[in-house]
Amino acid sequence: MPIPVIMPKVDMDQEKATIISWEKKEGEAVKQDDTLLTVETEKVAIEVSSPATGILAGIKYYAGDVVPVATVIAQILKPGENLGAETGTKTSTAPIQPEGEKPISVKQEETIVSASPLAVRVAKELGVDITKVPTQRPKISREDVEAYAASARVSSELESGRVAATPAARRISKETNTPLEGILGSGPFGRIQAADVKPSNAVAAEQSSDRPAEIVPLVGIRAKIAVRMQTSFQDAPHIAETVEADISSLESTRVHLNAIAAEKNGAKVSLTAILVKLTAWALERNPYINASLVGEKIYLWKDINIGVATSLENGLIVPVVHNANRLSFSETAQKVNDLGSRAREGRLEVSEVSRGTFTISNLGMYGIRQFRAIINPPESAILAVGAAVRKPIVVDDHDTVSVRPVIAFTLSADHRVIDGVVAAKFLVDLAKVVEHPEIMLA
Repeated sequence: MPIPVIMPKVDMDQEKATIISWEKKEGEAVKQDDTLLTVETEKVAIEVSSPATGILAGIKYYAGDVVPVATVIAQILKPGENLGAETGTKTSTAPIQPEGEKPISVKQEETIVSASPLAVRVAKELGVDITKVPTQRPKISREDVEAYAASARVSSELESGRVAATPAARRISKETNTPLEGILGSGPFGRIQAADVKPSNAVAAEQSSDRPAEIVPLVGIRAKIAVRMQTSFQDAPHIAETVEADISSLESTRVHLNAIAAEKNGAKVSLTAILVKLTAWALERNPYINASLVGEKIYLWKDINIGVATSLENGLIVPVVHNANRLSFSETAQKVNDLGSRAREGRLEVSEVSRGTFTISNLGMYGIRQFRAIINPPESAILAVGAAVRKPIVVDDHDTVSVRPVIAFTLSADHRVIDGVVAAKFLVDLAKVVEHPEIMLA
């Protein structure tokens, strides 16, 4: 009997993945655990292995296709076997219910249908009556809810006599004096999108023919970063606060830790690794900074999982140091070094970029003195670390001035969860432990 190849669900909130490439071809012999294809979620690229030994057949989706999780994307056949040979019928390609996700029953007229928990939550957030949402799938998905909501908005606009268009499209129309009437919308149900009002790439290139340029498509990880950052900045009202700290003692601590590491052939301890450990200490004392807003509930996470923003050639990724508050300095250094190295090589596992509760973004190595970072959803705060700058500061009660290395730490916080005073208390604790790291031993 044919064995289905299923689009895997590798993250709790994942609903789909994009196929990057097939590593095996239709009709090719494969062994169990051979890599069949590479797919990309919103967080990381992963390899999908063959569930059995046999012949790859019935490929239904190809590079660039966005496929819902738990969908059958191909089949593995035994030698001489045909698709549906055992039953004489076509093999079902309906999505299989993911393990651990129980559907919710919804009554639609006289029929009981299923809806995913995420679809129910999105429907509540959008003010949609889920019992009226149509679907062609075995259960109502988030996409069904969003499509129904879009349809309702368009219908409302048409009934009022307005051209169906997004707020962004209306703003661009006003700014460019471009009438919306007559524009063919590319959005759901013909609704005019911002891109429909903007001049196309071809027109823009023609208008700027005297200005040669290399056009880089906004696709892949860069496109995903663009969407996540725009959504974060639009949904979360960001506040930012900055504190400066003398890192003289911290530098001495780093030198001491590296001397110990050298004796034991341990991992080199970077400033970033030390800051991960010190930040975890401060987060333990300020639980609202280590939180997420999900729907109408604030989750104060018990685990302290700190993400470290890591630059890649085509964007960035945030590997996560899990349970950072339970690690020693040497263990933290080893984790940070290993995750950073494998991130740049594209060898991270999904679990290593998931379940983060707070993020650190360090641009000090580039000479950036201070900056404000955008929150990495669904977290509620992110710490931006600047470069160490030598400057004169007062070091005692007798107004003694000394030149010391100073770093600016800027916390961006979601004001829906974190008040200004709460953010300030976290920064005070962080500055205290940065200037006096020995207090962690107390």
